[in-house]
Amino acid sequence: MIDAERAAAAARPREVTWSEMVAAAYDHGRPAAVYGDATWSGRELLDRAAGAAGWLDSLDLPEGAPVPALVASSPEALALVIAGAGAGHPIAPLGTRMTASEVATVVAGLDAPVVLAQPEYAELGREVAERTGRRLVPLPPFEPGERPLAARPEDIAIVLHTSGTTGAPKAVPMPQWRLAARARVNGALCELGPDSLYGGSAPFHHLSGLGNVVVALGAGARMTGIPRFTVEGWRLLCERGATHTSMVPSMLEMLLAAGELGPARWRVLQYGGAPIRPDTLRATYAAVPGVRMLNMFGQTEGSPMSVLTPDDHRAAVAGREELLLSVGRAAPGVELRIDRPGADGIGEVHARGDHLFVLDGEGWLHSGDLGRVAPDGYLYLSGRRSDMIIRGGENVHPLEVETVLAAHPEVADVAVVGVPDPRLGQTVAAFVVPADPGAPPDPERLRTFVRAELSGFKVPAYWHVVTDLPRNANGKVLRRVLRDTVP
Repeated sequence: MIDAERAAAAARPREVTWSEMVAAAYDHGRPAAVYGDATWSGRELLDRAAGAAGWLDSLDLPEGAPVPALVASSPEALALVIAGAGAGHPIAPLGTRMTASEVATVVAGLDAPVVLAQPEYAELGREVAERTGRRLVPLPPFEPGERPLAARPEDIAIVLHTSGTTGAPKAVPMPQWRLAARARVNGALCELGPDSLYGGSAPFHHLSGLGNVVVALGAGARMTGIPRFTVEGWRLLCERGATHTSMVPSMLEMLLAAGELGPARWRVLQYGGAPIRPDTLRATYAAVPGVRMLNMFGQTEGSPMSVLTPDDHRAAVAGREELLLSVGRAAPGVELRIDRPGADGIGEVHARGDHLFVLDGEGWLHSGDLGRVAPDGYLYLSGRRSDMIIRGGENVHPLEVETVLAAHPEVADVAVVGVPDPRLGQTVAAFVVPADPGAPPDPERLRTFVRAELSGFKVPAYWHVVTDLPRNANGKVLRRVLRDTVP
């Protein structure tokens, strides 16, 4: 991977690095990081990052090796990430809400001899260090320093890990020049700039966490955040005057139900992970007039691949509701293709672009997601390749069925899986979380609802009402757990 990046860098004009973007954006005395009672100026953020880089140098780390760190959104975490990127010690944040066993699996795949931890995660860090034979190093308060922060375009800036829903999480190294390209693309789509205040609430180790933070840093936005998403935390982001954030539609629905979404200064609300309901979108516009809604489809290995723009969302509420079932059209600078499509046009989604990270020899990212591109260029997903159900020779894509069921007013959440069938090989089972636990929906009503939209072989044969769906630390449904509950 690194050798390929060096060869690519040698063959192209000098690319600006992400570290250079950040250094240029924060060379000022204005507030840049506002967390709790702490407010750092841009210059202070850079100076403390230089101090953090000197501290990392003192740990005698292998050059270029990712450094695992138990950190959460904070000025110190920002300084550490900037330091690691510019000092040849790329930070690999770990899930602070995961178990020691899960975190140890990630750390075992990295070469660094240490595990860094903020004080509040010292106990988790101690157990992970013991399990992996690493040395626990608590994060000190970073003093201002003068250590130069410089990097080559092909150097690794940060490392994130995939969610690992079907196996151990995989490391995704993010080279400086590709991360800078991502900051430019996403920053422009989100309209981020020095007058923006990005409010983060996603776990720091996640693409929606640090992945979006590094975009905001590249754009020179002011930064704030909360440890985790709650209604109370949202109020705090509003009080601080946050203008941009990222979320999932269920968070919007929670805030709308609590009457807490607005009024506020929100300019852009970015969401992903699931389609947004038309009624939720209309209610969002009513609560926050003028807000720009944005759905960016991607994954840790590369994002965005496609974008449902603010104009697309306005078109949806004006009558083209079907657009909300798509993930938009190719993002700027991205080439999309459907690999080996079937008769229905569905195949694996591949994407190629400078801001994508895990590519084959021809520069294509193999997403593992199944989808089709409509004649007007909109991409419609059908689920993960590994999740596809083959029922009597017919392909059933769980996401397609889930999208229909999620639109039913009696359904709060839903997951669809394939279960063994002696005659058909597999058949379809649905796990439904009712909107009203005291009055779960009748399966016959749900069956009729799905059949009105989809072919008969796609209609679930088995229905299970559950209180919630099993998810991993990144919020993805653990389908294998659901499959194992079926006799």
